[in-house]
Amino acid sequence: MAKITLGGSDEPTQPDCIRAAFAEFILTFLFVFAGVGSAMAAATLAGGGGIAGLTAVAAAHTLVVAVMISAGLHISGGHLNPAVTLGLLVGGRISVVRSAIYIVAQLLGSYLACLLLKYLTGGLATPVHALASGVGAIQGLVMEVVLTFSLLFTVYGTVADARKIVPDGVGPLLVGLVVGANILAGGPFSGASMNPARSFGPALVSWDWTDHWVYWVGPLVGGALAGLVYDTFFIVQGTHVPLPASEEGF
Repeated sequence: MAKITLGGSDEPTQPDCIRAAFAEFILTFLFVFAGVGSAMAAATLAGGGGIAGLTAVAAAHTLVVAVMISAGLHISGGHLNPAVTLGLLVGGRISVVRSAIYIVAQLLGSYLACLLLKYLTGGLATPVHALASGVGAIQGLVMEVVLTFSLLFTVYGTVADARKIVPDGVGPLLVGLVVGANILAGGPFSGASMNPARSFGPALVSWDWTDHWVYWVGPLVGGALAGLVYDTFFIVQGTHVPLPASEEGF
């Protein structure tokens, strides 16, 4: 099966891998800084609640995800997210060792972004993802699985699949849009994390681990499932050789 390598060579000892991991650190740092920062800003403006605050946070995530993927696509693949890394690993687009290095870089970037945000805002708490009142752990888990499946399915269909019909550069925008849409749909219920790194940084800085496992298990299961489904059913196998066209052009 022909594979697309998102992130360069699979040799973790080569400079390419170190450069790619450093890119993942920077990209995730900037993504979390804007994403968590927008949530903190919404919480301090006009009460921070309601549809206006949710829309502002969704818009911020849409924009920063699209831009950061675009900025890092040619260096590391622009994952920003352990669930994306795992989903691409399941589809054979990145090695196990490189995946582990990426995830460490993403978690470190998220933590340092939240630490800096707390300092720059005068000690404000970094808001953690939490389940809404009346939403149980299993309900939140399923919500995160579905939302992250949607995200990874979009990544495969618009970025990873060589047959993608969207123009170059549009794929990251579409991924950003599905992130924003998912926040609007799931934010009031599970927080719509879709990203263990995005949840990890605020939880570590605030030292609040309530239901934190949901934001690891849900996104990782959803991402892996999407990678498995897309790679199994929708990626064209590289063994097929088209028959030559006849004189009639068929």
